[in-house]
Amino acid sequence: MKTISAIKIVLASGSPRRQKILSDIGFEFEVAPQVVREEIISGESPVEHVRRLSREKAEAAVPSFGDHLIISADTIVVLRDVIYGKPESEKDARRMLSALSGHTHTVFTGLTMIVPSESLSRFGYDSTRVTFNSLTPEDIDRYVRSGEPMDKAGSYGIQGMGSFLVAGIDGELDTVIGFPSRLFETMFEEISSCLKR
Repeated sequence: MKTISAIKIVLASGSPRRQKILSDIGFEFEVAPQVVREEIISGESPVEHVRRLSREKAEAAVPSFGDHLIISADTIVVLRDVIYGKPESEKDARRMLSALSGHTHTVFTGLTMIVPSESLSRFGYDSTRVTFNSLTPEDIDRYVRSGEPMDKAGSYGIQGMGSFLVAGIDGELDTVIGFPSRLFETMFEEISSCLKR
């Protein structure tokens, strides 16, 4: 059995935010974005949703990276049991931001790590509560016109221009950004321990 140091890492995501967090905590990796249908299935819980999509992204990378440690993630915003993924249009982004305005929602990020050649897999998730300021239609329109919301769950990026939307958070900032670093480090240690046996 291989040791973790002998296994290359691939991040199955094109998100520059995830790439930066993983790089900042000291990891070298290859980037290989995977495209899966990010549909919302009726009756699926937030945890089931992020579990499924993060797993599907990891599994999509297996044919090309079966001997790597494949890392993938998926992030959603949930308000009153409604799941908000990435907006389909500017109109959709305005709808999401209007719904979130003045309310507290929960951000879920699921994380999958697999080493297919060693039959190893781990899944975890983290959640953070985010409270939005009350937004005017002008606030929302200006932000949507910036283009920043269009590739982000819930139509906002807390680490960018979207910081003005947020009144406060309860939990880990990295989870909202899309890559829960503390959870990752725990899961990485679990994978490493399994490889040492």
